[in-house]
Formats: sequence, C-alpha cells, structure tokens
Amino acid sequence: MLKFGLKVAAAAAMLAVTLAAPQALAQDKQKTFFLLSHGGPSDAFWIDWNAGATKACDQLKVTCKISFSGGDMAAQKEAFNSAIAAKADGIATTSAQPGLWTEEVKAAKAAGIPIIFYNTDDVATGRQAYVGADLKEAGVTWAKYLVGKKLVKQGDKVFLPVEVPGASYQQLETEGIASVFDPLGIKYDVVDCGTDPAGIIAKMTDYMVANKPPAIIALGDSVAASIKRVFDGAGVSAGQIPVVGWGNSKETAESVKSGYVNAAAWQYPSAQGFIPVALLNLAASGEPIGYDVHTFSLYDAASVDPILKLYSGK
Repeated sequence: MLKFGLKVAAAAAMLAVTLAAPQALAQDKQKTFFLLSHGGPSDAFWIDWNAGATKACDQLKVTCKISFSGGDMAAQKEAFNSAIAAKADGIATTSAQPGLWTEEVKAAKAAGIPIIFYNTDDVATGRQAYVGADLKEAGVTWAKYLVGKKLVKQGDKVFLPVEVPGASYQQLETEGIASVFDPLGIKYDVVDCGTDPAGIIAKMTDYMVANKPPAIIALGDSVAASIKRVFDGAGVSAGQIPVVGWGNSKETAESVKSGYVNAAAWQYPSAQGFIPVALLNLAASGEPIGYDVHTFSLYDAASVDPILKLYSGK
C-alpha cells in the first residue's frame, strides 16, 4: 500500500510539473523594455544616466533597448511607436515638450504596456509614474536661494542661459523662478545658448560682457558646466557674480568647490536611470506603480565633496 501511495504521489508530482511548465516558462521569458531619451549620449548627465540604466538591466536580467534622439523629437516619436509595435513589456521616456506623447501614451496603455516618464514629466498624459526632479520646484529653489541670501534685489535682471528654449525643462523651471521673482519686481532674461559646447561658451561670454548681469541661474547642465570658462573669458573672478543652477557634471561640481557656482542641483543621474527600469519590471510583473520618485537636492561648497568623490572614480 505504501509503495502504491508513493507511485501515485510521484505521478501526481510529475503531472504538476508538466502542467506548471508552460506557466513557468512564460514567467521566465526575458522582459524587454524601451528607454527613450531626448538627450545626447555624450552629455555628462546622460552618460551617468545610461550607466545606471544599464546596471539595472543587468541586475534584473531584462533586455533594454536604449536610444538617444539628441533633441530630434521626430526620431524619439518613431522609437516610441516602434516600441509599441514590438509589444514592449514597458516603455520609459522623457517629455521634452508638453503634449508630445498624448497619443502615444494612450496607444501604449490600450496595448497594456506600462509607461513611465523620467527626467521631464507630463502628468496630463496619464503616465503611471515619474522619476526625476520636480522642475518647477527646482526653479523655485534657485530663485529662493538668491532672494534668501540677498544676492538679488528689485529691478535686477537675472541671466537665465539655456540650451533649448521652449523645451519643457526651460518652461517649468522659468515658471518656478517667475513665481518667486515676479512679486518682488526682479526681472529675468532667458537666453538661447544652443547645444554646441563652444557655441555655449561664446554666447554666454558675449552676454556677460554686454549686460553684466547681477546673477545667473543656469537652466541646463551644459550651460552650468561652462560657467568657469565663461567667467574666465569675460574677466569675471570666482564669486563676483552669484550663480545657481544644475550641477549634474564634474565641471559644475568643481566650480562649486572653487567658488564659481554658489549652489547647484543634483538629480542623482545614475539613480534616475536605474529606478525607471526597476519600476517597469514591477509593472510588467503585475505590481501597481502609481507613484512618483523625486530625485533632487541642492549642494554647495560644504556638501560637494561626496559628488566630487563620485566623479573622481570615473
């Protein structure tokens, strides 16, 4: 009787394995995520972001198709639609322009594909989560820093250099700045400096020489990273003009340390690459992800050393 019972149990176990096998194989199927950026692969921020995203893909054993459009919105849209057509297990994208992804997000959600935004957000699309800084709050933080330390006053016109005027990040950051400056009668000038490194330095230097601004808020990482070279070219010494803005580069961190930049914002670029992959993996596994992860902090000369140490290891 015992032997019969063992045989029945063994047969039942084999049947269970056989029946469970297709489900197990389905669960073991490697997921494929598409990560789409409006940035360029050689930009300091996106290099660190890519390292974080790649690490997440390796650790979670998922396939990631990463693309950079270099500001070409049509190319990014094509990549998004290709992801939908490929029946991706998840899509993470930036939103460099308001309303850019309304139809694509709608189509992806209809296809059951999880959608996450990172770096730049567009809540109106109905995306499931966002990873990155609150860009309007970033502008508020910079403006309050200058006002709180009495570095600007009524009637001043603050220089706001930017790489891509009209982009979401510029609009949201300027909106935040305006909410602080406008009631105080402080003016600001958003200036198109382009994306070419040499062109950025030339345009910023020309503006500095012609206008002698009382303060600067660098609205992007490339313009922030150019501050020291611009000051040197314009004959401005470190600390002579207060500067705040983005700080996701070794150059800006060094400028904070040496006094050219008063305070800079850190977006934790590597984490901003890692977390969207982790969230997509949760969503693709059936977990709800209806929350945002804000990656933002302000650092100055007293708190810059950990960031410099991070860059020194690269």
